[in-house]
Amino acid sequence: MQLTPDVVAEEYEWVRSRDAVVEGINRVRADLGAAFDTTADPVTTEEYRAAVDRVFADGDVAVNVAALVGLLRDLDVDGDYPGFVVDEYLGRELAATIASTRGRPFSLLAEATFHVADVGTHGAPDDAAGLDDLDAALAAGFQTRLPGWDWTEGESPFAVGG
Repeated sequence: MQLTPDVVAEEYEWVRSRDAVVEGINRVRADLGAAFDTTADPVTTEEYRAAVDRVFADGDVAVNVAALVGLLRDLDVDGDYPGFVVDEYLGRELAATIASTRGRPFSLLAEATFHVADVGTHGAPDDAAGLDDLDAALAAGFQTRLPGWDWTEGESPFAVGG
């Protein structure tokens, strides 16, 4: 894989145009909300695209996101199962990298959320094995990054001093 500014721009356009991720974000938010007896605001396509713009505006983050997206887009393993570990690993890392600008607790949350997203994300039979993990990673990372959870709004009740 050769990463250049042009390749990063191509991956940006691909991620930005992947409107199916919005459906994944909203499904994950509904599933997590039900599991934890809370609600999260749904995300619109415009909010998703604006978040993609912000991620790729930071060149240091953009190059890493582009690399992980490119790897997952092309990753395929005969029979898929032997590749289970690598596509899960790359998916978790992508989700965490997307959420990382909100800090380590959010990047860790995105990694955990990846598994929730992955359970409900299934690619077409002819898709590369990594593509459904890519969609799950994008949904987990961006849903964690975007506002809409009441507990992330405002100051933390655990902050001491000021």
